[in-house]
Amino acid sequence: MTTPVAGPGRDQQSGPARERRRGAGRRALLFAVTALAAGAVGVGGTVLHQRITAPDTSAVDAQAAEIAEALRGELTTGFYSGRGSHGGQFTEGTLVAQVQEHGGVLLSADTDLTRAPDKTHTADVMLGLVPPSEGTVAAAAYPVRCYRYTFGIGSYSVKHSGMTCPASRTDGLPGSLAAQMGMLLTQQPTGTRPYRPRSTQGYAHTPKGAVDFLKEEHVIGTDDSVSALSGGTTADGAYVLALRLDNVCHYLRMDASPERSDLIPLWSAPADEQQSCDLQQATTAATLHGTDPAKQR
Repeated sequence: MTTPVAGPGRDQQSGPARERRRGAGRRALLFAVTALAAGAVGVGGTVLHQRITAPDTSAVDAQAAEIAEALRGELTTGFYSGRGSHGGQFTEGTLVAQVQEHGGVLLSADTDLTRAPDKTHTADVMLGLVPPSEGTVAAAAYPVRCYRYTFGIGSYSVKHSGMTCPASRTDGLPGSLAAQMGMLLTQQPTGTRPYRPRSTQGYAHTPKGAVDFLKEEHVIGTDDSVSALSGGTTADGAYVLALRLDNVCHYLRMDASPERSDLIPLWSAPADEQQSCDLQQATTAATLHGTDPAKQR
């Protein structure tokens, strides 16, 4: 994993010019001169100052837009998806993989089950922790920023917008949230592309079967440790586990169906669930976020 850029970014906005005290004997003359100067260059000077001091967020904004476009691809119906990896059968793991591929972390995820006829999913994301792999981006020009994504069923449902990053760490300790998330990225499994679609067929739906899958499929490396496994079977027959890999909470979905071989089975839990890391959260996260009608036939 690329070393995260250091320190959180800040949206620096210049404030109004400071008021200056004037000498009593020169107030009239200075007032007239100041008024003329402000009328001539005041606005232009402020705009120029903002352009110089405000960070260039275009690189990280482009990453956010790419994630939105990837989600639209995942929610495209099978006929239009080109029979590729898109099609809408994806879990929270698909979202996590996309975010981490673009140098970020999933802060939180939620699903509104009361919306009819479609469920609405919300995901808060922090980007800017790792610069884009192509080209060179200066750390100062690649600030950490946060975005909110919402989506339901269909590519048209995907929306995203900027949001204010949380001010505190998710574990309640003092310090920078961006620094905490950067450290989380460096603690991911060391196996061969651990966050990619693959089948869990042939492995027992037990804690031992889960460990066998992780090791034999080289999802984790020989130096990675597995602990605190808690598993259970979902209503659709999948076996879901909450576990810790090198002390980072992960969720694992094991599904015997060959139609689920294009799902990402393992992913790191959202930042706000890292501390609790329980089975109920894993079960909720493992449900399908989107379903391609063409693949249900």
